[in-house]
Amino acid sequence: MIGIAVLEWPLMNQAFLVSFFATLVLTLAIIPFGKRRPVDRPLLWGEALLASVYIFAVLFLAFGVVPHQFIDHADKDLGWSRDKLLYGPGGILKPVSAGGWNPITLQYQAVRDIGVVVLHLIFFGIFIFLAVWWQKRGDVKPKELPTSTYGRPLVKKA
Repeated sequence: MIGIAVLEWPLMNQAFLVSFFATLVLTLAIIPFGKRRPVDRPLLWGEALLASVYIFAVLFLAFGVVPHQFIDHADKDLGWSRDKLLYGPGGILKPVSAGGWNPITLQYQAVRDIGVVVLHLIFFGIFIFLAVWWQKRGDVKPKELPTSTYGRPLVKKA
């Protein structure tokens, strides 16, 4: 039986990438739904139940599965553990204990944790944007009246 050759790119993890992009797609799918749904229509209890389950699933993916997959990728594939020290390009971050100038010993595990925080900040920012967008989607901007050279609004006489 002939096997299929799988193209493996360095620093790539299929589970992390699929979970990250699937979460982005599911998160941003709220925008077309919000544009299609009438603003003044009340929410039925069944719709509220489905919406809450959907949001819970997206939040679970964003703050549970995606960070876990990144940590798993960093630990197993990249080898970013407490034992691996960060020297930086050309050894500019080499600690004093290893013969360098830096008084702080940096580990790749800290880089991994910073990556997880950045992932959380990305999704947190997207969810704040979506919440504000959803609340303001029915607001109508008032038409600005043309102003005179003195800054007063021009109004037609009746």
